Amino acid sequence: MLLTALTGIHGDRADALTVAGRTTSYEELLGAAGAVAADLAGAPFPAFAVTATASLETVAAVVGGLLAGVPCVPLPPDAGPAEREHILRDSGARLIEVDYARRSAAPPTRTAAPGDPALILYTSGTTGPPKGVVLSSAAIAADLDALAEAWQWSAEDTLVHGLPLFHVHGLVLGVLGALRTGSRLVHTGRPTPQAYAEAGGSLYFGVPTVWSRIAGTPQAAAALSGARLLVSGSAALPSPVFRDLERLTGHRIVERYGMTESLITLSGRAGGEVRPGTVGTPLTGIRTRIAAEPGADIGELQLAGPTLFSGYLGRPEATAAAYTEDGWFRTGDIAAIDAADGVHRIVGRASIDMIKSGGYRIGAGEVENALLDHPQVSEAAVVGVPDTDLGQRIVAFVVAEGVTGAELTEFVAAHLSAHKRPREVRFVAAVPRNAMGKPQKRLLLNEEYQERT
Repeated sequence: MLLTALTGIHGDRADALTVAGRTTSYEELLGAAGAVAADLAGAPFPAFAVTATASLETVAAVVGGLLAGVPCVPLPPDAGPAEREHILRDSGARLIEVDYARRSAAPPTRTAAPGDPALILYTSGTTGPPKGVVLSSAAIAADLDALAEAWQWSAEDTLVHGLPLFHVHGLVLGVLGALRTGSRLVHTGRPTPQAYAEAGGSLYFGVPTVWSRIAGTPQAAAALSGARLLVSGSAALPSPVFRDLERLTGHRIVERYGMTESLITLSGRAGGEVRPGTVGTPLTGIRTRIAAEPGADIGELQLAGPTLFSGYLGRPEATAAAYTEDGWFRTGDIAAIDAADGVHRIVGRASIDMIKSGGYRIGAGEVENALLDHPQVSEAAVVGVPDTDLGQRIVAFVVAEGVTGAELTEFVAAHLSAHKRPREVRFVAAVPRNAMGKPQKRLLLNEEYQERT
């Protein structure tokens, strides 16, 4: 069974899960999920959807789907009508509502093969309509077991996070991970610094936006000093935030790397050496390689291993295109591997973060980290724009006060190679981001961001 904590191996806990202030036991969760499974038994539809709010209802729906062997499609609560309609139509899922007060003493179960679909998570759709990523129970189990090993994650832990339940980070790691390892789960509803500080956890998950806000609230950060491990993911953690958290909490935060299609594949280790700007080494069972042009030390990260998705729902051509001829998954992310210890560093997305300027290949992430090291800069996003002379010129969008573009250009040139300096610096009120805090760089190329300052 994927969710071994529900088999009674750890006994029952009255406070096994707390979600947005509501607490439940394993027994109560299993009863509520059983009622969902009973409704799904013999369902005439291939999948079901649930509006994935931060609630016990969402947890019961996902667990109920696993019990019934019917894949769940978590819908973002803030999805607009067009997005919801696309996901429901594309997946063929029936939208259901869950009554957590309902119970089933003997939930129906179906003997599902490990490779059967368990979840269908939709990608952000930055280059077209969102695609359904099919994840099997086997892939999820392999990933969670590898993470439990890497992070020394056990039933003795209390996991705390406040992440959305329609992404891998919040749902697969943050809920199913707790139900597999047996750790207590406290989902804070919203990931505020105060909520994290008051939760009393040993293991904390967050995205860079969450950690930045905690670092900006010293009292809340200090409250996390008693934790065992802090983990950041879903986007690169700025080096200044890493250093601030180390100073305030005593922890060197662990970063990990993953995608919806691959789950988590790279991570720093609990008790191991952790360096800012790196995402550790491959988890157990994962193989990596860099597809780089001759003479280049960075290139596309490619993966192989048991955590990979089963394919894009109804899109065999897109699934085939996601793999190389010899069977490696193309992440579309640009990375470098330290030859000495195998530690990986993610530079950015191949489609927008690999900048070819003046004959050089430049990773946008490296320039962004240099800008964020300037004390007056709070946010930075770097892109390459077409240039008749250079091919692409480096343009930096920054949120900053009391500094000029020329000063920032000189600052980067002094910290990195001169050819990596921004050719333009544009000051903006905020860098546009999605729900997981990832910069939406394509939006920066829209007209509203074109004014130069």
